[in-house]
Amino acid sequence: MSVLASTLDDLRVSNGFASSLPETFYTLLQPSGLRDAQLLHANDDLAQRLGLSQALLHSPEMLAVLSGNAPLPGGKSLAAVYSGHQFGVWAGQLGDGRAHLLGAIDGPQGTQELQLKGSGLTPYSRMGDGRAVIRSSVREYLASVAMKGLSIPTTEALAIVTSPVPVYRETVERAAIVTRVAPSFVRFGSFEHWLGHPEEMQALLHYVVQNFYPALYKNSEDHAELARLLLTEVTQRTAYLMADWLTVGFCHGVMNTDNMSILGLTLDFGPFGFMDAFQANHICNTTDQQGRYAWNQQPSVGHWNLYRLASAMTTLGATPETLNPVLQQYEGWFLERYRENLCRKMGWQEWLEGDTQLIDDWWRLLHRDQADFSLSFRALAWAEKHPEAFLQCFHDQDQARAWVERYRVRLEADQQTTAQRQQSMNAANPLYVLRNYLAQQAIAAAEKGDASVLSDLFTVLSNPFEERSGYEQYAEVPPPEAQSIALSCSS
Repeated sequence: MSVLASTLDDLRVSNGFASSLPETFYTLLQPSGLRDAQLLHANDDLAQRLGLSQALLHSPEMLAVLSGNAPLPGGKSLAAVYSGHQFGVWAGQLGDGRAHLLGAIDGPQGTQELQLKGSGLTPYSRMGDGRAVIRSSVREYLASVAMKGLSIPTTEALAIVTSPVPVYRETVERAAIVTRVAPSFVRFGSFEHWLGHPEEMQALLHYVVQNFYPALYKNSEDHAELARLLLTEVTQRTAYLMADWLTVGFCHGVMNTDNMSILGLTLDFGPFGFMDAFQANHICNTTDQQGRYAWNQQPSVGHWNLYRLASAMTTLGATPETLNPVLQQYEGWFLERYRENLCRKMGWQEWLEGDTQLIDDWWRLLHRDQADFSLSFRALAWAEKHPEAFLQCFHDQDQARAWVERYRVRLEADQQTTAQRQQSMNAANPLYVLRNYLAQQAIAAAEKGDASVLSDLFTVLSNPFEERSGYEQYAEVPPPEAQSIALSCSS
């Protein structure tokens, strides 16, 4: 087991992004630190995986780094430039408008970049103020741990710090910084930015492949072919990610190309939402008035975004004739992961003929009844032997009873005992998800300096499948007054 760093000077810090790419890819600048910063919560498990001791994570020296008041020793603080399509429209140059990449830590599980979000103005801030508030920072912090707990690829969050510094949104709020962690924050939009600039595009291609997809070099070092190979990897990862989101009821809310990770990670948590009452066309972002990023639209949007990435790669000499066959594999990869996930959630050992219709009818049942997404899946484990407990999830129990009888017949095709099936289903269907009303409770307490609700949610979301005594309130359907929490791009 590796010895954990107990001082900042013990950390092995590298600067792959700044060292490997031309200066046109970023602007070197220091964060604007928060005064009177306090550590609200820290992710001790992630710190250990980074090679940081608990004492170092909670030290005044580390707080100075996490609040933007001191550099990461050996790091080069920068803001990256990228472009992108936002709500389907080309938005031109974008970039890290309120984020600073501090450098990367070479830890026990590889190299991970540290990025502060809410750390001040950059050249890419546009009309923003470079700050984040407690509200959005708590949501991102908890969303990161929720995704990790669900085993969905994601950026993670190391810590959240708060400050009395005022930030002006719809109201006056308090400032906060969340420290984000990922192997890389390169996006689809990073490639789109260099459309028509072959030298820069080649530099970005080789940086990404060398550091994150090195096995591709075994097949080719030709730029056009390497682009095709990279697109293949990213297409598969994105298809799998969309299936993962769909089968836990997650809506991202802002699937712009600048929010799509080249590593297939869940990136940039804004007005996201885990569904309570199921609606196939659920929209979690009030800014999305046309429903472009509704729950059931996410797979097609992921595909559309990949076409934008492929278009940028033509700068490398790749042609539509070579790239389109890659993109056409997306649907097959999506269905592969979608069916695999649903088999685990439904307690099936494999996908059989007729399962498509049974699943489609399951979605229709949830949609008509607006049944709770997570708890309905969780209750399926009891439907075989105790259907009445399952039926309590539905208002129209006649419809639900008719469906569950077909489901029980389907279970007879699997050679599992009831106990085996229940155990595997409970390991696939979370009891706890980050419901908006729970996030709001954590935010309200955090704004008063109380991290207890945040800490409780962190605990249950870290392992959302394990039932915990004393945490029953975090597995309940939201009360009626909490079902209409509105989120926008400012969330």
